[in-house]
Amino acid sequence: MSQFIKLYEENPNPKDLKQIVKILKAGGLIIYPSDTVYALGCDITNAKALEKVAQIKGVKLAKANFSFVCEDLSNLSDYVRQIDTKTFKILKRALPGPYTFILPGNNNLPSSFKKKKEVGIRVPDNEITRAIVRALGNPIVSTSIYDEDEVIEYTTDPELIFEKWQNRVDVIVDGGYGGNIPSTVIDLTGDEPILIREGKGSPEL
Repeated sequence: MSQFIKLYEENPNPKDLKQIVKILKAGGLIIYPSDTVYALGCDITNAKALEKVAQIKGVKLAKANFSFVCEDLSNLSDYVRQIDTKTFKILKRALPGPYTFILPGNNNLPSSFKKKKEVGIRVPDNEITRAIVRALGNPIVSTSIYDEDEVIEYTTDPELIFEKWQNRVDVIVDGGYGGNIPSTVIDLTGDEPILIREGKGSPEL
């Protein structure tokens, strides 16, 4: 059964963060809050954990469109090819915020993603998420968790999430009620931004 850890955005408990990081580094899976919906994540450097996330989502890892959740834009050059000033200004304006930006990947991508030409980058406006990434020391791979209920689409109550996921992941982070609108997805790999999905973030950047 997974651990249920309560964190507060104003001041996430360092001891609890340390426990979450220990589990992530050991290949564990977590469900955590963000500035949009609750998401499933793991350490980006752990191939076995990545496989487990792909298995849960029912996709092949090589073809999975997972987001890389970063603390800030300083991680960009680790995974993204050099971007122009115009693109960087868009990122700077929008992040941290409820966006996923698709950017051209570079040759330093983790081995599980070597064949991918593009990556989705997220910097959520949520201190719990960013504190976990900061304590881990590298991004986490992330994917939204859906509800089977076609009307609800996303579960917002962490206790209900625990009921459903307690035997499938290692930690569920309770950060209070989540949102039910996903991030806005914008493709920045071409000359002009292309809106892929309109979500919580305004597409007007």
